[in-house]
Amino acid sequence: MASGAALVVGLTLGWLAHAAAGRRRLGRERAFYGLPEGSECVLVTHRDTTAASQWSIPRHDALALLGLSSVLENCGAHAEIAPHDTGLQGFGARTEFCVGDPITHRRLAAHLANLLPGVTVHAGDENGVDRGTFVIGGTAYRMEPGAVEYVLLARLTAGGGDRPVFLAAGQRPVTHRAAVRHLVRDRARLARGRGLDGSFCVLLKVVNSRAYGPDVVEFVADVTKAAVAPGEAKGHRAAKSAE
Repeated sequence: MASGAALVVGLTLGWLAHAAAGRRRLGRERAFYGLPEGSECVLVTHRDTTAASQWSIPRHDALALLGLSSVLENCGAHAEIAPHDTGLQGFGARTEFCVGDPITHRRLAAHLANLLPGVTVHAGDENGVDRGTFVIGGTAYRMEPGAVEYVLLARLTAGGGDRPVFLAAGQRPVTHRAAVRHLVRDRARLARGRGLDGSFCVLLKVVNSRAYGPDVVEFVADVTKAAVAPGEAKGHRAAKSAE
């Protein structure tokens, strides 16, 4: 009888500990994403210019946003999806996930200019040469389509108490999916050393997307310090290429 009671007590304590750990884990997730229960967020994406409908999301961006569905469900948050050119005002009142090509995505381009002035994204010449090349801290990151492609993943806030904006700014659509997947799967690692409400900007490399899609991703560097620094004047210094 006593052993049976001890077993019940042990199981109860184990369940309570597991439940408490689950609540703490959920609390950390909500704090990192800025998504308390019942909160609102906005997902900002491109328009699909090839679609017959007036407002449609490009396939890769839709798949990237789908990767956030588990986060929204876990946190009990609600999402609005908005095209990049709708004139959303300011940020900080609600969490924002901004995904796309920083050359053509107006909202993303504005965030980069205002929040990450140390990042330059080349639009390319008339032949498209060097299009999408990132220059950060004097180093140029050029893509080799289908082989090596880069994407910036950032969590930024305007000030204390503001909700974060997450940026996934990639050189090709497949990189956006890779960045969002990294954000969801490696949340704890991204928060480590920065705190749940810390800002960061990391550079990721998608390898051989021609064969593996967004599945093979390498961490290149934490470029936060260089990215938030004021940008250098155009032509001030030649950029060196990343190896």
